[in-house]
Amino acid sequence: MPTTSLHPLLDRRSFLGSAATGLGAIGLTSLLSEEGVLASPPAAIDPARPYAPRAPHFAPRAKNVLVVFCAGATSQLETWDYKPELARRDGQTLADGPAVTFQGPAGALARPQYRFRPRGETGKMVSDLVPRLAELTDDFAFVHSLTSESNTHGPAENFLSTGFVADGFPSSGAWVGYALGSENQNLPSFVAIPDPRGVPQASVNNWGSGFLPGEFQGTPFNTGKPLRHLSPPKDVSPSDDRAARDLLDRMNARHLATNPEDRRLAARIASYELAARMQLAIPEIADLSTEPKHVLASYGADDESNPTRAAFARNCLLARRLVESGVRFVQLFNGAYASGGRLNWDGHSKLKEQYDVHGAILDQPVAAMIRDMRTRGLLEETLVVWCTEFGRMPMFQKGARGRDHNPDGFTCWLTGAGVKRGVSHGSTDELGWKAVEDVHPLYDLNATILHLLGLDHERLVFQHNGVERRLTNVHGHVIDGVLA
Repeated sequence: MPTTSLHPLLDRRSFLGSAATGLGAIGLTSLLSEEGVLASPPAAIDPARPYAPRAPHFAPRAKNVLVVFCAGATSQLETWDYKPELARRDGQTLADGPAVTFQGPAGALARPQYRFRPRGETGKMVSDLVPRLAELTDDFAFVHSLTSESNTHGPAENFLSTGFVADGFPSSGAWVGYALGSENQNLPSFVAIPDPRGVPQASVNNWGSGFLPGEFQGTPFNTGKPLRHLSPPKDVSPSDDRAARDLLDRMNARHLATNPEDRRLAARIASYELAARMQLAIPEIADLSTEPKHVLASYGADDESNPTRAAFARNCLLARRLVESGVRFVQLFNGAYASGGRLNWDGHSKLKEQYDVHGAILDQPVAAMIRDMRTRGLLEETLVVWCTEFGRMPMFQKGARGRDHNPDGFTCWLTGAGVKRGVSHGSTDELGWKAVEDVHPLYDLNATILHLLGLDHERLVFQHNGVERRLTNVHGHVIDGVLA
């Protein structure tokens, strides 16, 4: 027979005292739930209407997000992060610097490869690499103190897009679609627009759904490679195609009526129905011939002298049209996969030579897109984010004219709905190497994006393999310094 010293709950007073404490805990849990400070259970999603709009946790500042993702790790030292001390110490050896960086031995400190000038009313110093975007810096909120958990392109892209270095986790756009659905039932809630030069290093991981329901993955297409199979074969008339779809709808509805508990069936039917609606909506959205000539010219979409810039400009126009049509999350890529810096911003050996090419492709189209969105009033409800997976080192690589990978300090900027204008938050050291003030892991950037959409990153969870997963893992703080 066990004794009460070994089993306190067998003692009547201890049992009653513990019961009272337990009731108090239940009451506290109820109060915390009412206050909205506990993690939310997975959203109640009707599998037959997975894209239906859903309420956020609190009043949002933004309804849509457009992320401009520069693949290959754009150097903060050649764009947004002005470091006069680096110019003064050009050619010197950094005494306490690393002997070896990611790709090999480190060389001497190297000055920024472009001139920086004061811009706008704020006098923000921005590089001549991006002169048209520099004109808009009074509208931007810069974060100069981001850090990543990886210095390898694929895992670092994963970390930025999914909050995890490993494969298999949902992308930020998939989380947003899962949480909020879509206000446009004829288009996907999440569209990824790959660069005309190819897909990024981590490819579909950047827009995948991971362990979230598959319907929330991003739909990838651009103006050069539109969605396939939107139109019936040439030997099928529009009336026959419509009749076939009507028959399929009736058969699906009858089958679902006899299997009402089959959530996977309902989800498949919903995806097919969306595909049918997209057959009509996507070609109209992607048809840029309806744009006025002056708009095409402002983006550089008609520039025959630089076909890659023109193709990227058309992608920027597509992004604006998708946002305008109510697509919740648009991911616009500038730069493709690792190629020695030829197809993206990975400037290891010939940084200046390659950045002359990449800057010209990025600058005019993105600046025109932001101006166009502002003119149309889209920035009142749209958050625009410019980002890259990590930064570059303040020294050149030994024997080369380029910079190695640097996950310890780099820059992003935000503009549009809910964002302060003309501010710079956080900083790297005097050489632009390590974040030293208001340091923000990339978890914080994702937490801030969710916050502006009315979502608490700690309450947006999904139960997977017995673990409550979220975009920010167990980390993340909203970057209050950039919020209006």
